[in-house]
Amino acid sequence: MRKLLLVSGLLAGSALLTGGSALAATGCACATLTKAPVCVASIEACVSGMHGICVAPCDYHPPMKKYRHKKKSMKKM
Repeated sequence: MRKLLLVSGLLAGSALLTGGSALAATGCACATLTKAPVCVASIEACVSGMHGICVAPCDYHPPMKKYRHKKKSMKKM
């Protein structure tokens, strides 16, 4: 009985310590009736912006900034 308790304690401790990184931003999987769930930054963004309900936590990554490439213009002679 003691061995079973010890093993279950070790397994529970390892499950808690091997979770996701602490630096990950926690977002909210926002679901509405007409759209598929989308990961947003916060619960407020889900409720006020998309008029949905937070279903589950998710790992939120903000969209990457897109750079505008300049076109080379032809020189007039």
